[in-house]
Amino acid sequence: MFAPYLNRWSLIADGEPIITHSSRLLPVLWQDRPAMLKVAADIDERYGALLMQWWDGDGAAYVYAQEGDAVLLERATGKRSLLAMAMNGEDDEASRILCATAARLHAPRKKQLPDPIPLTRWFRDLEPAAGKHGGTLADCSAIANALLADQRDVTILHGDIHHDNILDFEARGWLAIDPKRLHGERGFDFANIFANEELPVITDTARLRRQLAIVSAEAKLEPKRLLQWIAAYSGLSAAWFLGDPNIQQAETALTVARIALAELES
Repeated sequence: MFAPYLNRWSLIADGEPIITHSSRLLPVLWQDRPAMLKVAADIDERYGALLMQWWDGDGAAYVYAQEGDAVLLERATGKRSLLAMAMNGEDDEASRILCATAARLHAPRKKQLPDPIPLTRWFRDLEPAAGKHGGTLADCSAIANALLADQRDVTILHGDIHHDNILDFEARGWLAIDPKRLHGERGFDFANIFANEELPVITDTARLRRQLAIVSAEAKLEPKRLLQWIAAYSGLSAAWFLGDPNIQQAETALTVARIALAELES
């Protein structure tokens, strides 16, 4: 899988392959620079590479080369981790970094990004799941439908901003990887700060309240509107997990949704 690109782009392997459900990755050296060779295993990853090219290194890793399913990316070599920060007393600072990176990604560009995925299409699995399971999913679906029918501050979105998708690029700062190439209300991009299942504290109501105040202030978002996006996003995540099926992660997502819904009620 990697050999044709190693030859074509004159790359030297610089680590062990990394296999995920959506891509195959290999750390490499390109012109003596640390880089990451990524071969997409699904269409979302290929579309994400197009968005990375569009950002052209502003708020995101540089794309050095791209062909078909393969993309050669700038590699993060910094030692800092937003996930580690959030789990070790620096949750507030991690949220501020996520918001600052999102602001760079959302900034207007002169050129248009062709054929982004509208949020309405991204949410297509929520309503059928709500019809099947009801309960919290039905509440999340109703909120999502209302948000999608009245979107504000519409822009190109990363689509999956969380603590493992904003990395330390040392002198270049914190930069994004692995976008989904969405188009819709910018508030959506902040919801996963509250719902990243890698963070054990996401089901802590006090944590959500504290980060809600920080993120809404940093991102200049109305707290109520942000809570609605958290509920909608968590419902969509739960719908996807139920479809896998992954009941444990679905329940975690639904717990976050219930906290957001309770905060909206209060």
